[in-house]
Amino acid sequence: MSSKKMVNSVEGCADDALAGLVASNPDLQLLQGHRVALRSDLDTLKGRVALLSGGGSGHEPAHAGFIGKGMLTGVIAGSVFASPPVGSILAAIRAVAQAGTVGTLLIVKNYTGDRLNFGLAMEQAKAEGISVEMVIVEDDSAFTVLKKAGRRGLCGTILIHKVAGALAEEGMGLEEITKRVSVIAKTMGTLGVSLSSCSVPGATHTFELAADEIELGLGIHGEAGVRRIKIAPVDQIVTLMLDHMTNTSNISHVPVQSGSSVVLIVNNLGGLSFLELGIIADAAIRLLEGRGVKVARALVGTFMSALEMPGVSLTLMLVDEPVLKLIDAETTAKAWPHMAKVSVTGRKRIRAAPTEPPEAPEATAAGGVTSKQMALVLNRICTTLIGLEEHLNALDRAAGDGDCGSTHSHAAKAIQGWLKEGPSLTSPAQVLSKLSVLLLERMGGSSGALYGLFLTAAAQPLKAKTDLPTWSAAMDAGLEAMQKYGKAAPGDRTMLDSLWAAAQEFQAWKSPGASLLPVLTKAVKSAEAAAEATKNMEAGAGRASYISSAQLDQPDPGAVAAAAIFRAILEVLQTQGA
Repeated sequence: MSSKKMVNSVEGCADDALAGLVASNPDLQLLQGHRVALRSDLDTLKGRVALLSGGGSGHEPAHAGFIGKGMLTGVIAGSVFASPPVGSILAAIRAVAQAGTVGTLLIVKNYTGDRLNFGLAMEQAKAEGISVEMVIVEDDSAFTVLKKAGRRGLCGTILIHKVAGALAEEGMGLEEITKRVSVIAKTMGTLGVSLSSCSVPGATHTFELAADEIELGLGIHGEAGVRRIKIAPVDQIVTLMLDHMTNTSNISHVPVQSGSSVVLIVNNLGGLSFLELGIIADAAIRLLEGRGVKVARALVGTFMSALEMPGVSLTLMLVDEPVLKLIDAETTAKAWPHMAKVSVTGRKRIRAAPTEPPEAPEATAAGGVTSKQMALVLNRICTTLIGLEEHLNALDRAAGDGDCGSTHSHAAKAIQGWLKEGPSLTSPAQVLSKLSVLLLERMGGSSGALYGLFLTAAAQPLKAKTDLPTWSAAMDAGLEAMQKYGKAAPGDRTMLDSLWAAAQEFQAWKSPGASLLPVLTKAVKSAEAAAEATKNMEAGAGRASYISSAQLDQPDPGAVAAAAIFRAILEVLQTQGA
């Protein structure tokens, strides 16, 4: 069974993709009758060397994304993973020649079809009197023994586009550009790794991997690599890649050693998330620097993909200041990243955290609750939430999430860790403020933010007083903050329902002569009843609001958790006779 693709047709997908790029980029034009994209200001290049590249489609943004001033003049695209036809390559050469350029350099990845078709077009153009040269890029570092076909052309090709483009922009002649680029092309290597293969439109995946395997040394056309290894942490995978790329016994190694200066490319092969790419970039830079290698520049993103392949390639190019100047030269190519023209290595990456403001003296009486009782209350809340982890997760799965219990458990464990440090619990305002910071940092998700908002706002009234009316006011302030930023209201099937029900009972504390436990007992019962009632509500806020109400036949887990917190507080204070 073929994989699903968002295309109009399998046959026309390469044409449609190139047409879309040109349609959205006024700096590009299509060459009539051919799958060729050219700079729209082609006529301004009189007296300059033109740069053409290309290959099969499916490697986007390569190669057409690198058309622009300071990079490529044009690109010839084949069908998916297929070399472009000779006729289109020749048409592109003629087009740039007739625009008044003084020569054309073809930058070609080392694949048999590309070598043959670009080579034949070059010979035909030369027969017509057009000045054309070709540089073949072979940057694959996968093979330890050189094969007859040579090393494959991979993502390092875009660095050759950049270097050649900068030289052409300086006005250098074709012969000199060809010589310079040919030397530079030999100073780099690329190695890929992937979690699985890709699938050409209309076809199935090109190879299969076991669930615990990854493929090392694969190309950009869905072909298998040189070795299968067990999946491992990114640091181990990147270490293996760097070891393979720089091992001197590997015929295709890059001669990178301590003291070397390199340009690094961390290239998404198409299907990795930005999160994964960031983790890999961090590992690559850290591990290279740990080997004494200076990372002069780092390009991180998608530059040469293999359709939707969930993998990454690392490219290392040895550089000196003249080559870095070419890498840093200006370009209008849309797919070239905007990089700072400074070294990655040696830059200060961490800024000191801001200092905490001095703590002002605050009220210390806790409405009849002692410091010892507060510690007991917090510990009981923590053990309660940890014990409810699986139950809350089960309730939360109905909303398609399933982590409410886990987030509450994480929060509880963070609080337990803090309590073991023996903090002062004499000031309720300070305790609530510290809890808000803990939950914001350690709880995660919207629950952490909502509890953080609630506790931060609730702490403010308690800075001056801690009598029962002020505790009621603190509850009101916390709920107001939650509603302001969380946009939930009573009846929306959220944690607010339990909190709101309890707050209504706490209003009694504002009356003269009110006592702690009778009001708190009623508040707990109201909170528990409100939590149970949420199973009959239609979700109006939170992630559950996107789920059909017919599927929500259990109480809201956040409301259940809030009610359980009130119950834990009550039980401790009853035991202590507060």
